[in-house]
Amino acid sequence: MASPALPCAASGNPPSVVVVANRQRDRRVDGRRLREFTLAVLAELGREGEIGIRLVSARAMARVNWRFLQHQGSTDVITFDHGSTPGRLHGELYISVSDAVRQAVGFKTSWTGELARYVIHGLLHLCGYDDLEPVARRKMKREENRLIRCLSRRLPSALLEPAPRPAGRRHG
Repeated sequence: MASPALPCAASGNPPSVVVVANRQRDRRVDGRRLREFTLAVLAELGREGEIGIRLVSARAMARVNWRFLQHQGSTDVITFDHGSTPGRLHGELYISVSDAVRQAVGFKTSWTGELARYVIHGLLHLCGYDDLEPVARRKMKREENRLIRCLSRRLPSALLEPAPRPAGRRHG
């Protein structure tokens, strides 16, 4: 696998595809905005890809965590690599929105900021980053933070915030 520090140019590949499936009810998430954010992260990484994002409840995440990793309980994000290459990422991110909400309280951030971080974290795994050893974890965290800073300057801060509901008509 290519070095995570050197993103490959994605020349000649078909355009990126991001599909968002919202299977949770903890928070409203604007799938179009999440897709745009994910495409921006891919562009910043210099990669193209086919990415599936599944937003799930803590209960559903616990089932995935046990079935595939034999780990007890929910977790924030699980990444499945479906054959990524140096120039094109191909994978699926399972993200627990309830974990994002819970961790946002602990880290004094917004749940949408946590959601953004989980997307970045999952994409970095697909790029070859690992967080099992302390040195690798620090390297990955530095890259996460760099991407958050970079994208927060370029994208509107409300990119992942749910779109406001249209006001209903009042009949009087």
